Amino acid sequence: MKRKWKILILILVLVTIAAGSYASYKYSRRGIVTVQTGRVQRQDLTSVVTASGEIKPRNYINIGSNANGPAPITQILVKEGDRVRKGQLLARLESVQSEADVTAQKAGLSSAEADSTAAEATVRVADENLQTLQASIDRAQAELERTRLNFKRAEQLFNDKLISKQEFDQRKAEFDAQSAGLREAQARLVQARADRERTAAQLGATQKRVTQLRAMLTRFSDVLQKHNSYAPLDGIVTNLPVRVGETVVPGIQNSPASTIMTIADMSLITAEVKVDETDIVNVKLDQAADITIDAIPNKTFKGHVIEIGNTAILRSTGVAASQSMVSSQEAKDFKVVIALDNPPDEIRPGLSCTSKITTATRQKVLTIPIQALTIRQRGDLETKPKGGGGAQAASKPDPAAEKARKEEIQGVFVIAGNKAVFHKVETGITGATDIEVLGGLKESDEIVTGSYQVIRTLRNEAQIKVDNKQGKKA
Repeated sequence: MKRKWKILILILVLVTIAAGSYASYKYSRRGIVTVQTGRVQRQDLTSVVTASGEIKPRNYINIGSNANGPAPITQILVKEGDRVRKGQLLARLESVQSEADVTAQKAGLSSAEADSTAAEATVRVADENLQTLQASIDRAQAELERTRLNFKRAEQLFNDKLISKQEFDQRKAEFDAQSAGLREAQARLVQARADRERTAAQLGATQKRVTQLRAMLTRFSDVLQKHNSYAPLDGIVTNLPVRVGETVVPGIQNSPASTIMTIADMSLITAEVKVDETDIVNVKLDQAADITIDAIPNKTFKGHVIEIGNTAILRSTGVAASQSMVSSQEAKDFKVVIALDNPPDEIRPGLSCTSKITTATRQKVLTIPIQALTIRQRGDLETKPKGGGGAQAASKPDPAAEKARKEEIQGVFVIAGNKAVFHKVETGITGATDIEVLGGLKESDEIVTGSYQVIRTLRNEAQIKVDNKQGKKA
């Protein structure tokens, strides 16, 4: 019996010693955090912005109806996929009334032009008559001067009793007749000038009418021309949604015009993508890009940025933020246009695509994994002095000091012995999984890279235990 109690007491002593040893071990390991680590390394780094969108031609035009009202299509001269040249006739709309207006206007213009021609001929004849009458007056004036001299000489001779009364009367009659003839010629000239001015006025009115009718003909011809659709550029018919006999309508204030067809200039193919607002500041013109097209798998096409939008687009509606009637804090995108350097022949507008724009490249730079980077407030990094806490709490806090304590610092935890020490880090460009280090670390420094929960809660100079096998399993 005594032996049995001795064995039982020995077992209890051994269990007590084992429990005490385990408790002592656990107490000594209290506050130790298990972490995964990595090294600061030097490597090439490329910053890439990924965005999705669709393939579009750089220049395309929707051909609509320009007629004054609804009109049925009478003829379509092309089909989808055809290549067209600038100025080529594409389709015709019904234009019976417009053709009649043009025909009537041409007839009226022809009549007015005939009247104008006749008036011009009359004016020319009147000008010739004026010249003839002026010549007659000049001749009559010369004859009048000659007869006046003869009359004066005869009057002198008659006073001197050298000629007879009959001869004197004859000279006087010649002078009076020539004077009357001159007055008559002058009266005819005045009448001819009045007739010429009246005819010139009629010619002016006729010419104005001709001008007016020509303007009206131009107007009606333009209306008739709008019943025909012509290609505004060289390109390909990429969309033909209508058929012969369908009625198309012109655009009005709140309604767009009917689309007859779309002509696209396929000489320059672009990928129009939407870039997130957080990445758009890194995108610049002429940056290189790799484009993949869903319909053409296993191929990557090269391109470069040719346009960057300045207006934010709401991601949910696709409407420009400046045009939205409701203020919204939702995510926004910006349009970026990428020109494909060598587009394939089988490419089509509207194909979905994804682009990767290379915004920056660095050679042989220090890098760390992105997940190792974290944020801490300056106050959390300060070592709290032992004792004196009550007096410090009783004093009124300094607002400037409190603001300084809340300053956020970006950095990583560096392994120093069996502790994790927070180091402030300056960063540069961001790659797919790594980020550039500009200052605060040196090559081969061992830093904490996981886990995510540990990095979020780890305190400065905390006791740590490195277990990279656990990180590999995760």
